[in-house]
Amino acid sequence: MAGIVLRHAKDKLNEGREKEFLPPFSRQLPRGIYGILGEKLSLGRTNVDVAKQMVDAGIDILQYREKLKDKSLKEIYDQCRDIRKITEDAGIPFIINDYADIALMVGADGIHQGQDDLPVKALRKIAPHMMIGCSTHSPEQAKKAIEDGADYIGVGPIFTTRTKEDVCDAVGLEYLEHVVKTHDIPFVAIGGIKRHNLRDVLSSGAKTVCLVTEIIGAENIEKSIKEIRNIL
Repeated sequence: MAGIVLRHAKDKLNEGREKEFLPPFSRQLPRGIYGILGEKLSLGRTNVDVAKQMVDAGIDILQYREKLKDKSLKEIYDQCRDIRKITEDAGIPFIINDYADIALMVGADGIHQGQDDLPVKALRKIAPHMMIGCSTHSPEQAKKAIEDGADYIGVGPIFTTRTKEDVCDAVGLEYLEHVVKTHDIPFVAIGGIKRHNLRDVLSSGAKTVCLVTEIIGAENIEKSIKEIRNIL
């Protein structure tokens, strides 16, 4: 199914009908709080419910990153479709992790990929209008992502984190500072960032930050985002 959808999207672009896929946002990463969705950490709430709360609380950009293996593609599509409507109505960029086909189908604003996912260059061919982000964990990976045309990169994990099964070792603030000094590309700092260490991340040069469990794992999402915003 994924191959059919991607070929269909590419055919549309080649026919000169890019406007059918164009989202309302530019490919510029917003500064502020980068929200990530995932039901494993959301205290029994659905991604759609959490998305509503995050949007109402003023999140700056939202990524769908569902890693539950028992969730079907139909369920993922349905959630992304509903969340796209929520973010579109609120004027907030919506990024989908991994599922490039679904991102195209629901009209998401961007796609985010990890090191073992589809290459940035390949994604750019089928989605030239979309924001493409790439997770990086080393100077070499950052350089490669930039050369391949990523619009922004993920920098991390800054601190130790267990939000994903395949997470790598913490890279520390040193890698973040390297990116700030070496590259002129927007990035989101991610991984183990909490309210108690957020100021260190900001002092190292981060303008966009992602605190996963501090938000989706909070009993009161609105209160948590407000407290994070006060630190920013």
